Amino acid sequence: MKSNRRDFLKHATVAGAGAFAGGLLSGCAPKEPESNLSSIIEAVKKSHTGRFNMSGYAAPALPVVRVGFIGVGDRGSGAVERLSYIEGVEIRALGDLRPAAVEASQKYLASIGRPVAKEFHGDENIWKKLAEMPDLDLIYICTPWIWHTPMAVYAMEKGKHVACEVPICRTIDEAWQLVETSERTKKHCMMLENCCYDFFELLTLNMARQGMFGDILHGEGAYIHNLMGYNFKKPLDERQADGAYTGMWRLKENAERNGNLYPTHGLGPVCQIMNINRGDRMEYLTSMSTNDFTMGKHANELAAGDPFFTPYANKSYRGNMNTSLVRTNLGRTILIQHDVSSVRPYSRLHVISGTSGAASKYPGPERIAMGHDWLNEEELRDVTEKFTPEIVKRVGEMAKKVGGHGGMDFIMDWRLIDCLRNGLPLDQDVYDGALWSSVAPLSEWSVANRSQSIDVPDYTCGNWKVNKPHDINLEKGGNTQVIEVTEVREDVQLNVNG
Repeated sequence: MKSNRRDFLKHATVAGAGAFAGGLLSGCAPKEPESNLSSIIEAVKKSHTGRFNMSGYAAPALPVVRVGFIGVGDRGSGAVERLSYIEGVEIRALGDLRPAAVEASQKYLASIGRPVAKEFHGDENIWKKLAEMPDLDLIYICTPWIWHTPMAVYAMEKGKHVACEVPICRTIDEAWQLVETSERTKKHCMMLENCCYDFFELLTLNMARQGMFGDILHGEGAYIHNLMGYNFKKPLDERQADGAYTGMWRLKENAERNGNLYPTHGLGPVCQIMNINRGDRMEYLTSMSTNDFTMGKHANELAAGDPFFTPYANKSYRGNMNTSLVRTNLGRTILIQHDVSSVRPYSRLHVISGTSGAASKYPGPERIAMGHDWLNEEELRDVTEKFTPEIVKRVGEMAKKVGGHGGMDFIMDWRLIDCLRNGLPLDQDVYDGALWSSVAPLSEWSVANRSQSIDVPDYTCGNWKVNKPHDINLEKGGNTQVIEVTEVREDVQLNVNG
């Protein structure tokens, strides 16, 4: 969505950059965020024994992947559209608390000649009926965060693979619950970390695999995205598919939780480059937050003129900027930042530093250094051509036409379906989703304890020492076709969830 610069300057104190941010719409009414700081240390110290190693696990091939969606707001409806372009996908079920959201996706399916999907709506627990359908293979979850783990666990228990929006869990106990359920049921549980499939991130991943950066010693990632206007957006009639954070759920997440609440977009690509869970592991984390200079003040101002906002006034909101640092077993470091309430331009801060080279994206253009100097434009073009991975060569141009954050959402969805259809291991397994999401509760504890360090759980139970990096050059699979797209579509999801 393009914003008018004049309007932006006029309304900056309310809406920030005016970015469209309706993502992760409700499939169910969210509950109040829960405080778990007192139990984090106990959860971290708990002993666990791995039942089965899901890293590298290849489930039986599914030539046709029958999909049910829980949550078809902005993120979910976009996923319905993207998967409709992929061979071997049958969209069998659509679920959302709001009938209008289900109806909108149903109309889309009808417009492209797809069969009618079974509908589930109007009841807070109707999603369980969807997950219980016998003729589904994959449950695709796009709901408020608090529902991610319960829905994913229930779906696996009912014999379904799971793909779930970020973060896949909110507590350490939830992370272990996901891991243990996936291992016991042998069902895939993938967090939909779309930024791992962005073009520059895939390029730098392939370069790292080819040794072009030497030994990786440091990485940086971030989610800096001004969501003030949308976190405080007063919802329309919640029966409508209006694009708001239904029930103000995302604002509630930012009240009373102080830490790096949304770490995975910047963290995921760095972890893949460092082979975290596949040769290295996170050992401990420390985190620090600024005070809140904007959210509490804005809530009080809104409440003074509108009783609707009274429940959000006089609350203690998370600090505007959180900075977290992780040290790995091999002695590398990772910096992760999070800020959704100040006027800084959007950034995911993809930085890779190695002994022979470096890469950087945000702020500014994509850059690669070999030695001490950044490559010039011609050199960068040559390197890009040489190291673009096979997955981008195969579906990259089509992904740009289909859309979804410039194409990375489509690459992610295509790769997921291709792996399921060919019986291949997934690029992101349950250990990755659990680990990357765990930065949020771990950072909350550290912030609350004067930035003391806290150990990071090893969800692989030691298997990180033997797990192999995932395949990005399509040595197997890659044969799933894409329905031809003739025109580049307006990417209405450009700033949703990423």
